[in-house]
Amino acid sequence: MSGTSPAGAGAPHPSHPAAATDGPPYGYVADKDALVKRMRRIAGQARGIEKMITDDRYCIDILTQIAAVTTALEAVAGLILDDHVNHCVRHALTSGDDATAAAKTKELLEAVHRFTRTR
Repeated sequence: MSGTSPAGAGAPHPSHPAAATDGPPYGYVADKDALVKRMRRIAGQARGIEKMITDDRYCIDILTQIAAVTTALEAVAGLILDDHVNHCVRHALTSGDDATAAAKTKELLEAVHRFTRTR
Protein backbone atom coordinates (compact mmCIF):
# COMPACT_ATOMS: atom_id res chain seq x y z
CA MET A 1 0.00 0.00 0.00
CA SER A 2 1.18 3.50 -0.62
CA GLY A 3 1.37 5.93 2.25
CA THR A 4 3.47 3.76 4.53
CA SER A 5 6.26 5.56 6.19
CA PRO A 6 9.83 5.39 4.98
CA ALA A 7 10.69 4.02 8.42
CA GLY A 8 8.91 0.79 7.58
CA ALA A 9 5.64 -1.04 7.86
CA GLY A 10 3.48 -0.12 10.80
CA ALA A 11 5.41 3.00 11.74
CA PRO A 12 3.46 6.26 11.56
CA HIS A 13 4.24 8.53 8.62
CA PRO A 14 6.57 11.28 9.89
CA SER A 15 3.96 13.97 9.17
CA HIS A 16 1.27 12.01 11.02
CA PRO A 17 0.21 13.49 14.39
CA ALA A 18 0.57 10.10 16.12
CA ALA A 19 4.25 9.99 15.13
CA ALA A 20 4.92 12.09 18.23
CA THR A 21 2.19 10.71 20.51
CA ASP A 22 1.19 7.43 22.11
CA GLY A 23 -2.22 7.30 20.34
CA PRO A 24 -3.13 4.82 17.63
CA PRO A 25 -1.14 5.62 14.50
CA TYR A 26 -4.02 5.63 12.02
CA GLY A 27 -7.79 5.83 12.10
CA TYR A 28 -8.31 2.43 10.50
CA VAL A 29 -6.62 0.61 13.41
CA ALA A 30 -10.00 -0.04 15.07
CA ASP A 31 -11.20 -1.79 11.90
CA LYS A 32 -7.88 -3.42 11.02
CA ASP A 33 -9.00 -7.05 11.46
CA ALA A 34 -12.08 -6.52 9.28
CA LEU A 35 -10.02 -4.71 6.64
CA VAL A 36 -7.43 -7.50 6.56
CA LYS A 37 -10.23 -10.07 6.22
CA ARG A 38 -11.71 -8.12 3.29
CA MET A 39 -8.32 -7.84 1.63
CA ARG A 40 -7.75 -11.59 1.96
CA ARG A 41 -11.13 -12.21 0.36
CA ILE A 42 -10.20 -9.84 -2.48
CA ALA A 43 -6.86 -11.61 -2.93
CA GLY A 44 -8.76 -14.89 -3.19
CA GLN A 45 -11.04 -13.38 -5.82
CA ALA A 46 -7.98 -12.20 -7.77
CA ARG A 47 -6.50 -15.71 -7.64
CA GLY A 48 -9.86 -17.00 -8.87
CA ILE A 49 -9.67 -14.66 -11.87
CA GLU A 50 -6.20 -15.96 -12.65
CA LYS A 51 -7.57 -19.52 -12.57
CA MET A 52 -10.47 -18.51 -14.81
CA ILE A 53 -8.00 -17.23 -17.39
CA THR A 54 -5.86 -20.37 -17.08
CA ASP A 55 -8.99 -22.48 -17.52
CA ASP A 56 -10.04 -20.52 -20.64
CA ARG A 57 -13.28 -19.31 -19.13
CA TYR A 58 -15.72 -17.08 -21.01
CA CYS A 59 -14.60 -13.44 -21.36
CA ILE A 60 -17.73 -11.92 -19.86
CA ASP A 61 -17.48 -14.17 -16.78
CA ILE A 62 -13.89 -12.99 -16.24
CA LEU A 63 -14.87 -9.34 -16.73
CA THR A 64 -17.71 -9.77 -14.23
CA GLN A 65 -15.26 -11.06 -11.62
CA ILE A 66 -12.81 -8.24 -12.35
CA ALA A 67 -15.62 -5.74 -11.80
CA ALA A 68 -16.43 -7.43 -8.48
CA VAL A 69 -12.81 -7.18 -7.31
CA THR A 70 -12.62 -3.55 -8.43
CA THR A 71 -15.79 -2.71 -6.49
CA ALA A 72 -14.49 -4.53 -3.41
CA LEU A 73 -11.18 -2.63 -3.54
CA GLU A 74 -13.00 0.67 -3.97
CA ALA A 75 -15.09 -0.14 -0.89
CA VAL A 76 -11.95 -0.78 1.18
CA ALA A 77 -10.37 2.42 -0.14
CA GLY A 78 -13.51 4.34 0.81
CA LEU A 79 -13.40 2.99 4.37
CA ILE A 80 -9.74 3.89 4.75
CA LEU A 81 -10.35 7.34 3.27
CA ASP A 82 -13.22 7.91 5.73
CA ASP A 83 -10.99 6.87 8.63
CA HIS A 84 -8.20 9.13 7.35
CA VAL A 85 -10.51 12.15 7.26
CA ASN A 86 -12.10 11.41 10.64
CA HIS A 87 -8.81 10.65 12.39
CA CYS A 88 -5.68 12.03 10.72
CA VAL A 89 -7.11 15.09 8.98
CA ARG A 90 -9.41 16.00 11.87
CA HIS A 91 -6.49 15.81 14.30
CA ALA A 92 -4.36 18.03 12.06
CA LEU A 93 -7.14 20.60 11.66
CA THR A 94 -7.79 20.79 15.40
CA SER A 95 -4.10 20.79 16.37
CA GLY A 96 -3.80 24.55 16.06
CA ASP A 97 -0.75 24.14 13.83
CA ASP A 98 -1.56 25.89 10.55
CA ALA A 99 1.34 24.28 8.67
CA THR A 100 0.29 20.77 9.75
CA ALA A 101 -3.34 21.50 8.87
CA ALA A 102 -2.36 22.85 5.44
CA ALA A 103 -0.09 19.87 4.74
CA LYS A 104 -2.75 17.34 5.77
CA THR A 105 -5.41 19.15 3.71
CA LYS A 106 -3.12 19.09 0.66
CA GLU A 107 -2.38 15.40 1.25
CA LEU A 108 -6.11 14.63 1.51
CA LEU A 109 -6.95 16.48 -1.70
CA GLU A 110 -4.16 14.65 -3.55
CA ALA A 111 -5.47 11.31 -2.26
CA VAL A 112 -9.02 12.16 -3.34
CA HIS A 113 -7.79 13.16 -6.80
CA ARG A 114 -5.83 9.88 -7.12
CA PHE A 115 -8.83 7.89 -5.94
CA THR A 116 -11.33 9.60 -8.27
CA ARG A 117 -8.98 9.64 -11.27
CA THR A 118 -9.33 5.85 -11.57
CA ARG A 119 -13.07 6.09 -12.20
